[in-house]
Amino acid sequence: DRERSAAGHSLTMHRPLKAEQIRERVFSVNGTPTDCVTLGINKLLPGRPDLIVSGINKGANLGDDITYSGTVAGAIEGTIFGIPSVAFSLISDKHYHYETASFFALKIAEHILRHALPYDTLLNVNIPNIRREDIKGVKLTRQGKRMYENSIQEMFNPWGEKHFWIGGGKIYWEHGEDTDMEAVQQNFVSISPIHLDLTNHNALKFMRETWKISELMDE
Repeated sequence: DRERSAAGHSLTMHRPLKAEQIRERVFSVNGTPTDCVTLGINKLLPGRPDLIVSGINKGANLGDDITYSGTVAGAIEGTIFGIPSVAFSLISDKHYHYETASFFALKIAEHILRHALPYDTLLNVNIPNIRREDIKGVKLTRQGKRMYENSIQEMFNPWGEKHFWIGGGKIYWEHGEDTDMEAVQQNFVSISPIHLDLTNHNALKFMRETWKISELMDE
């Protein structure tokens, strides 16, 4: 029911939630995107949905920022419940081309329903904020790397108390072939498959081969 930027995969557990019915099978929930998905699946909808669509978000969800994203978290929650899920974001902070975003959102959603998704996988989709005829195509991409510098602002209130504001500062991208950021900068729609299993399997194999775990039990 409001802006939930950087809410991440947070679930409201220390206050009650309210779901306002707007019309048939349409609700507004005063919680996070994760709250919306879990309430919709478990309480509000008459049956299990075929697809979870989170967004269209106002602003990009690229690179490491997906870990903060409430929009992506909505799709994560759907995936946890075993439902095909996708997060859509429109890359802009003003003058939104929602007609472009909605066109590709519908196309991609229909494609998911026809072809399915791999197990334990959701899609993170970022759409350039330009006219549809200026979109060069659609690319399957990997998650890029985003870094912030001087992103915490320090200030004082009228009583001299120090406060901190997270946000702003310089943003740096580690550009690489086939990344989400590279695709959208070239005016392509970016589709990145995201896996819920956060285990680093290469590291697990390496540690099993090189670490002497038994030593951790020594006095």
